[in-house]
Amino acid sequence: MREKLKSFYERHERTALILFFVGGFIWDSLTLQRIDHLYSNFVLFTYLICLMVSLYIFNLSDDGHWKGTFLEKYEEYAPLAVQFFLGGLCSAYVIFFFRSVSLTRTVIFFILLVFLMISNELFKHRISNKYLQFGALFFVCFTFFTFIIPVFFGVISTIIFIISGLVALGVTMLFIMFVYRKSPSTRHEVNLGKLSGIIIAIYFLINVLYYFNMIPPVPLALETGIMAYNVEKNKDTYIVSYDPDKTYKIWRSYNHEMGIASGEPIYAFTSIFAPTDLKVSVAHRWKWYDPEQEKWQIRDEIGYEVYGGRDGGYRGFTYKTNLQNGYWEIDVITSEGLIIGTIDFRLTQDSSFAKEKIKREEFN
Repeated sequence: MREKLKSFYERHERTALILFFVGGFIWDSLTLQRIDHLYSNFVLFTYLICLMVSLYIFNLSDDGHWKGTFLEKYEEYAPLAVQFFLGGLCSAYVIFFFRSVSLTRTVIFFILLVFLMISNELFKHRISNKYLQFGALFFVCFTFFTFIIPVFFGVISTIIFIISGLVALGVTMLFIMFVYRKSPSTRHEVNLGKLSGIIIAIYFLINVLYYFNMIPPVPLALETGIMAYNVEKNKDTYIVSYDPDKTYKIWRSYNHEMGIASGEPIYAFTSIFAPTDLKVSVAHRWKWYDPEQEKWQIRDEIGYEVYGGRDGGYRGFTYKTNLQNGYWEIDVITSEGLIIGTIDFRLTQDSSFAKEKIKREEFN
């Protein structure tokens, strides 16, 4: 039976690697809900440890380290385990890092995810794969600590993000040095200076993306962002009146085109996920695009407090009157100016503008 299984695996190795990677991705998408839940923390920590163990087994298998042990029969399946746990951690990146309505930021993640999947296609090429596998380990290790450390300390800031990255860098480099010392084949195949350079380059790349607001301040996430004609609060329920998007864009539920009579208000309704016991100041920064100067102008910045722990996100809204015609953006930002997400619309002040099929939706 074992020989048949081995033969089947060898014939379908490439497909198996992809399926295990995607399997880990799908499994976490179905089971993980909130980053501040004990279950989610336990699963992510277990995945990271199992990923390291699988990498350790795989790297030492070339040295015959497992001969005569119970792992000898299973060492050839170590790449499948690596793929599964790597896919699982990447799926957590989707669920917790980019639970945002801002399309530009989700695209960045999917580009990184596709890169990881293509890189894993090349996993079996022994000369280059160890650079790829340790680079991927650092990437998921970095994202893990950027989730967990803010949750444990109840603080979200740039300093916490930097500390999280340094912790991930230290853990990854210690693991690499441990494997490097134990495995002669790894020392032969991998130039430690080159590998360290790759890890540090990834570290600086992620920090640059964060600095330019291409990565939102985790674990905050914009759950809902709607431009509305009216928002009412009835006890703990918000009633939002808006025009649904008729083009069915997955990142936007409201219509991009809005029309009002002169003097009527426009509302920006948002719900922001934050972990339990976390309190943070956020603001809606209203910006108008000046076509003459060809740049965005900040017209207002209205803030409020967010209290963590609510499944549907902490809800809030701001509104403005006497807006100019043209393109508008509302950045949802932290007190440090880091962008959680962005909602946008084009305004026409025209009393005859047809508000077709206005939807009144309750957010409990």
